[in-house]
This record gives sequence, structure tokens and C-alpha cells, in this order.
Amino acid sequence: MNLISSIIGRTVIDVVLLPNELAPGDTEEKAERFDVNCKIDDGSQINLEMQASHMIEDLDGQHRNLKGKSVYYLTDLHSSQPAKGLRRYDRLARSYQITFCSYTIFSNTQDYMNSFSLRHDTTGELLSDAISLTFVELSKLSEVVKKPVRDMTDLDKWSVFLQYAPDLEHREIVNKVIESEEVLQVAGDLLMNISKNERERAIYRSRRKFQTDLQSDLATAEDRGRRQSAFTIAKNLLSMDMPREQVAAATGLTLKDLESILP
Repeated sequence: MNLISSIIGRTVIDVVLLPNELAPGDTEEKAERFDVNCKIDDGSQINLEMQASHMIEDLDGQHRNLKGKSVYYLTDLHSSQPAKGLRRYDRLARSYQITFCSYTIFSNTQDYMNSFSLRHDTTGELLSDAISLTFVELSKLSEVVKKPVRDMTDLDKWSVFLQYAPDLEHREIVNKVIESEEVLQVAGDLLMNISKNERERAIYRSRRKFQTDLQSDLATAEDRGRRQSAFTIAKNLLSMDMPREQVAAATGLTLKDLESILP
């Protein structure tokens, strides 16, 4: 409640955790699995995500993959509201997508929290605040962590805690942040209990590594399969005397790739 309040700008008095997996729209879709899916006292839906490692991004560094994922999660969350009994779309609950990210997304601004809604391209007039997208960039806290704790906002404190709690270099300021708020003391105690249980941590790391390796292996196998299929098709097309340029365009292979399979 305290963390959400610090982001949406009003005091939240109740939070209900919801299943973190939405039902797919049809039988061929994969269900999204949220980090934390919840509903607050006014009925608003909130999905909290932690992006702790770089997603595969575009070469231009615009982070379109992460942004696209966040928009997809937000719109899917908003449209998942039960339609039965609804008479007006303007009475749907608000939906928030909040992503804590350990790396910088918006390098053109020093603000570490950036929020977006539906607005006019040129005038900035608000079309709707029914959906809201927020990124909290924990990589931008170099100045925040220098503040006296008394001058920090609630979001400043939570962000410092999330970013620097395991960092010995910032132990003193983290301890002061934790001591300043009861909710952060609870979070700090929970973190300490988890850290002390080395066996559980080892099991968690092993499980995470297994899942990550499995996903990586599956993706690699799929890529290899697609590439092998492209080579097989290319061989057949070349045997029919199709020009190399056309074969390359049809299969996605390069001319150098084709040279490697020419007799």
C-alpha cells in the first residue's frame, strides 16, 4: 500500500492481491504472468513489474521491446475486466502498469520516474486517464541517495531500498532509510530473513538458473531449426537455378551464407 501510494500520488488504504496469471484471450494465446497483480480500494487494477536485466533490445537503444511489453501488459490488464453487467466503458476501473527497472530507459531526462497516459500529440490535452504507464528507473538514483533521509519522498526511500539494500557501500544510508519508516523496517526484516536462509537462496538460484537455461536452450534450438530450414529451402531454390539475390530475399540468408552451400 505504501509503495503504490508513493507512485500514484494518493493514500491507498487497502490492497487485494489477485492471481498473477491472466486467462488467455483464445486457446492459441499464452497467458501473461505478472510479478504482482493487485486491486486497490477504489477498484483500480495495478500490475507491478521488476525488470532487473536487459531485455533483447533494438540496436538504436530505444528499448522498444520493454516499452512494447509494458504497453501489452497494461492493455491486456485493462481489457481483462469482466464485461458482464457493464453498461458504460467510462465506468471501467483504472489500470496502472508500473515497471521498476534497474537500467536507464529515458536517457534524455534526469527524472527517475516517468509516467504516461493518453494525450493529444501536440496540445497535450488529456484524452483519458483510464490507463497509466509508469517506469521507475533505479539506475538514476545517484543524486537521490545523497539526500538527507528527512528530505526524501516515500518513493525516494523505496527506490533507494530496492536498488541499494544488498550494496555494502551504501549500507549506512540504507539503514537510515529503513529506520525512517515502519513499512521499510518490515521490508528490511523480511530481506534479512531471506538472506540468512542460504539453503533456500541456493534452491532459488538453482531453480532460476535451470528455468533460464531451459528457456535459452529452447530459443536457441528454435533459431537453429529455422536457420537449418532456410538452408534446405535455399538449396532447393538454387538447384532450380533461381538467382542468388532472389534466394537470399526469399530465405533471409545472406549471399555469404549461400556461397557456403554452393557445390
